[in-house]
Amino acid sequence: MLLSEFNICVAILNWNGRHHLERFLPSVVKHSGNARIRVIDNASSDDSVEWLKREFPDVELDVLDQNYGFTGGYNRGIEHTDSELIVLLNSDVEVQNDWLAPLLKRMNQGSKIAACQPKILALVKPESFEYAGASGGFLDLFGYPFCRGRIFDTCEADSGQYNDARPIFWASGACMMVRKKHFIEAGGLEERFFAHMEEIDLCWRFLSRGLEVWIEPESEVLHLGGGTLAKSNPRKTFLNFRNGLAMLYMNTHGLGTVGIIIFRLMLDGLAGIQFLMKGELNNCLAIIRAHFSFYTDFGYWSSKRKINRENSTSRLSNKILFRSSLVMQYFLKGKKRFSELNFQ
Repeated sequence: MLLSEFNICVAILNWNGRHHLERFLPSVVKHSGNARIRVIDNASSDDSVEWLKREFPDVELDVLDQNYGFTGGYNRGIEHTDSELIVLLNSDVEVQNDWLAPLLKRMNQGSKIAACQPKILALVKPESFEYAGASGGFLDLFGYPFCRGRIFDTCEADSGQYNDARPIFWASGACMMVRKKHFIEAGGLEERFFAHMEEIDLCWRFLSRGLEVWIEPESEVLHLGGGTLAKSNPRKTFLNFRNGLAMLYMNTHGLGTVGIIIFRLMLDGLAGIQFLMKGELNNCLAIIRAHFSFYTDFGYWSSKRKINRENSTSRLSNKILFRSSLVMQYFLKGKKRFSELNFQ
């Protein structure tokens, strides 16, 4: 049976974000056809909930009892909906007419497709790819994420060079359509992450279970970005480094795991030195705290690693895992664009 837009729930997580809802929710309501629109509120202390009830009474509202973060908020919101397909949509994303149709068409290509994302462009610079997802996400051997259109902080201009639909390693949590069945079976988003790297970890579990993740560039959205934490915020640095290390440990298996982790630790140390050289002591300390947090919770990460290993049925394809060091390619060889990596 083909899924229709009646089977789709567009889920928007909100925490004290009335300003984003005022600006972006109207486009979602206008351009989402017969899909259900649902706002999951992470116990906001502003007047978001009252404003929603007054201005958009037809939008479904799921008010949580506390702030569970991006991960816990979405886990609970998805559990509460009976839609077969759910779009995780950031509250600072502007959608365009008929944006859901290409994503739905892609998901209808086969039940093994667990997730897909649209092409994500920067709202403030629409001719350029946006940091969080661009035209599909990938991972290098040491757990560093990058995209078609974005490597580290370098975002390319969009000239149609990545307009082909294809399997990818990870879909962006800024706008990601997931099949609820696979989401639940894979264990949902890792709640200890709270925020950042959680969608990559989820997609890794999809892939290890023999499922697929796709980019569908026929659908385009515009993302403001930085709505919760700025890139330079030490809290974001902490979450990215702690979660990145935990994700790598939980999802890698085999004899090479120890070597990969050790090399990752060295690269993180170099990142800390770079922060120091730029005078960003707080970000350097955030990396140190991230590593201590990883070691403190090592037993927990190990238990999750065991579960992932027991459920792994498929090896990662060389077409979605970059079996080299992105750090070396970018900083030592000067390869700033996805097309320069010789990775197709």
